[in-house]
Amino acid sequence: MTMQSGAMPRRRLGRTGLEVPAFSLGGAGIGGGYGEVPDQEGIRTVEYALAQGINYIDTSPLYGESEQRIGLALQGVPRESYILSSKTGTHPERRGDYSWDGTLWSVENSLKLLKTDHLEVLLVHDPRDEADMEAIFGPRGALEALEHLKAQGVIGYIGLGQRNHDWHRRAILSGRFDVILTYNDYHPIRTTALTDGLLELAKQHDVGVINGSPLAHGLLYGEDPQVVAARWRTSPGERDVATASRLYAWCREKGVSMLAVVLQFCLRQPQLNCTLTGAKSVAELSQNLAAVRTPLPEALWSELQELHLTDPRD
Repeated sequence: MTMQSGAMPRRRLGRTGLEVPAFSLGGAGIGGGYGEVPDQEGIRTVEYALAQGINYIDTSPLYGESEQRIGLALQGVPRESYILSSKTGTHPERRGDYSWDGTLWSVENSLKLLKTDHLEVLLVHDPRDEADMEAIFGPRGALEALEHLKAQGVIGYIGLGQRNHDWHRRAILSGRFDVILTYNDYHPIRTTALTDGLLELAKQHDVGVINGSPLAHGLLYGEDPQVVAARWRTSPGERDVATASRLYAWCREKGVSMLAVVLQFCLRQPQLNCTLTGAKSVAELSQNLAAVRTPLPEALWSELQELHLTDPRD
C-alpha cells in the first residue's frame, strides 16, 4: 500500500472500533531512546505528526521524556481529535511492578504527564518471565487494575505490548485484552507474527494488532546494516545483519529506497492495523512519510519475495 500525497489511510483497531492511521508515531524516539532530543524538537515532532494526519501516538513511561513532551505538544489541541496509548509495568522507578497498586500509580503518573484525564489504550508493557505474567493475570494484578480503570472510563481498552507470541496468545484467548503490540516480528527480514499464526488468531478474536519496530531497531532504516550494527552496544545477531545487508544491496541494485520498501512492506499487510515508527525529529518523520508515499512498482513485491529473506525458524 502506497499512500498518495496528503492521504492518511485509517484502519479499525480490532474490536476497539478506533479508527487509527495505518502509519503512526511511537514515542520512544522523541523521548530520547535513539539519541538525545531537545524538548522543543520532541514537541515539534508531535505537532508535525498531527498536521500530517497522524493522530494516534503511542508512548510509555519507559521512553524517557516522551510522555511529558507529548503532553506539552497536545496542550490546547481538542481532546477528541487524537488517540493516545501508554503503558504500565516499565516505569524506571517501578520497573517490573505489575501489581494493582503499581499499575494505578503508573497510570496516574502517565495521565499527569500527558495532561489528560483518560487514555484510549493502556498496554501492559514488556513482562520478562512467567512470574511477571502470573502477576499480571493474578488477583489484584495489573489486569484487574486496568479492568477497574476501564470500568471507570479512565482507559478505553486494554492491551499487551511485548514480543513473546505465546504470551500474546494467552492474552488473546483470555478474552480480556483488546489490543496487542508485537515488535520486530513483521518486516521484510522477519514475518513470524504472520507465519506462526499470531495475526490470524488476533483476527479471529477481533483483537487489534499494532506493529512496532518495523525498522528492526534501525537496522532497516536505509543505512548500510553493517555500519548500523557496529554502533550497537549489543549485537543484533549475525543472521539479521546478513539478511538486512542482502536487502540493502538489493535495494541499491534496484535503485529504490530501502526505507520505502520496508515501511510499505509492513503497510501492505492488512492484518496489521497500525505500524509505528519512533521518529525522533520532524526531519525523521518527514523522511518516513516520504518513504511511505514513494511510488514503487507492483512487480517489486514479487521480486522481493523471491529473495527469500525471511526464515520461518526465526
